[in-house]
Amino acid sequence: MTIRVGVIGAGSWAVASHLPNLRRDPEVEFVAVARKGPELLAKIKDEFGFGIASEDYRAVIDAGVDVCIVASPSGLHHEHAKAALESGAHVMCEKPVTIDPAQAWDLVDIATRVNRQLVIAFGWNYRPMIEQAKRIMTEEGIGTLEHLTVTMASVTRELLSNTGAYPDASPESVPEQRTWTDPTVSGGGYGQAQLSHALGLAFWLTGARVAQGFALMSAPLNAPVELHDAIVYTLDGGGIGVLSGASCHLGAGGNKHALEVRAIGSEGQLLVDVEREALWHFRHGKETRVDLTPGEGTYDCEGPIAAVLAAARGQDVNQSPGELGARTVEALAVAYRSARSGQLERR
Repeated sequence: MTIRVGVIGAGSWAVASHLPNLRRDPEVEFVAVARKGPELLAKIKDEFGFGIASEDYRAVIDAGVDVCIVASPSGLHHEHAKAALESGAHVMCEKPVTIDPAQAWDLVDIATRVNRQLVIAFGWNYRPMIEQAKRIMTEEGIGTLEHLTVTMASVTRELLSNTGAYPDASPESVPEQRTWTDPTVSGGGYGQAQLSHALGLAFWLTGARVAQGFALMSAPLNAPVELHDAIVYTLDGGGIGVLSGASCHLGAGGNKHALEVRAIGSEGQLLVDVEREALWHFRHGKETRVDLTPGEGTYDCEGPIAAVLAAARGQDVNQSPGELGARTVEALAVAYRSARSGQLERR
């Protein structure tokens, strides 16, 4: 079968990751692409063979596609994903799925109503070590979640302080700075750019949902958005959690993310560390240490692309659904409200 694909927001990461991943599937037909900037738009059209290229996203919708990749700035995701879903397309949306939780849940409702899948770009959820962790949590569990610790650090100092680009992005299509550092467009700094990934992983493994939270954020280097986050949460069901995020320095080891999730429950605990490739589970005296090889924790976004293409084939392999994305948006919205108010904020 032929899968007609449209792309709204062919920016730096879409060009570096999403489009090459799509091109590997021989059944994909590149139908329509939309982005700002006529020169880059024309280059992407030629390189990937799109039939239609426009600066107006509605050209993608009007083309009639089976799958739509929404990789526009976060503040535009709701408008673009809504239009794509209602046109009949399955949608893979970049994270955070929206800035406003109500808009995220609206997309979940729309996807259900039109019987289309909404896949969020949480690439780690499809990595073999995380799939194995999910199986362990489903089959063994840890009892009732009591405490959740999530720690992340990644190379975003230059990106979020307007002094450079993200090292994994396509050098030929550097994103506009306001895409990341204008809060009206991005929703914030490190929390939106990176902790959305961490929450997508932690909430996928544990099923957690934030009830309320208190956050501190800092913006050194005269950055227009925060580079560092420290957040405490209460969770539905009575548990508590800690979320920490930091914009770190690019070292000799490259841009391998530091990301650790530790969940402690009433009957056991789980540790997942993607930087050190560690997976450990304990319950009722039984300890499981999973042997992993170097590189298993390295991030890629192949899984979400494969999932949305599978949806077009009538298959459900979605390990980063819209509902999960909405829970991460709730957690981030609570944090940003708290950082502004200096108070504990409710969901």
